[in-house]
Amino acid sequence: MRHPSPYRPARTLLAAAVLPLALAACSSGTSDHPSSAPAKAAKDPDAGLLTGARLKRALAPASFFASGFAVDPDGARDSGTAYTAPSASAAAKPDCSLLGGTSWIAVSGVSGVSFAQNDYVSKATSEDIAQEIDTFRGTTAAEVLKDLEKTATACATFTDTQTHSQVKVTGAAAPGLGDTAYALTLTDSAWQNGSTLIAVRSGTDVVSVMSTDGHDNGAATAAKLAARIVTSLRGEHQRA
Repeated sequence: MRHPSPYRPARTLLAAAVLPLALAACSSGTSDHPSSAPAKAAKDPDAGLLTGARLKRALAPASFFASGFAVDPDGARDSGTAYTAPSASAAAKPDCSLLGGTSWIAVSGVSGVSFAQNDYVSKATSEDIAQEIDTFRGTTAAEVLKDLEKTATACATFTDTQTHSQVKVTGAAAPGLGDTAYALTLTDSAWQNGSTLIAVRSGTDVVSVMSTDGHDNGAATAAKLAARIVTSLRGEHQRA
């Protein structure tokens, strides 16, 4: 996908170069007199977008998570201070197995220009809580949310890579979070508990969380975490 995140089941970088385009003005006289019209620079497509370093500051801190949860160092990464080239279009057919991973937003097949992510695991219960923010140009973030809504139908079931059992996927709107939000619930008879995945659009950013914490398929924790990140994200934009 868009960043080198190892696929871990739930229990890179060149700056986007903006080349100024010299607009050659036509001479009003003969070719002996070059135009004096000033050249215009191309608009920066990443203007106003947060870098991965800024997105990282909007992720929920360790103090948000319950006692016993610790960050997984292998899953913590961000795109730093540079922007990456986004993907051109969404995948024609989603890879449904990606829903079983901590960076499940990759199922959309669309990459942004910056990101930040990490996840917390409970050593006592093996419960998992992941958080990620991806930033997109233009209206792409809204398109990503629309694509995720289709995932509930396209990936109504898929095979768990660990248990080789069938995972059932259901989806529903998640009102009250950001500009738009959508939630997917994953259940499997082979699991002790299901998982809840929530994607929230806030402007040009998409917050995605995954939780297996609790006896409600992780729903309450996922919603609380998503709301926390969106609030922090808006504050980060105000400071930018």
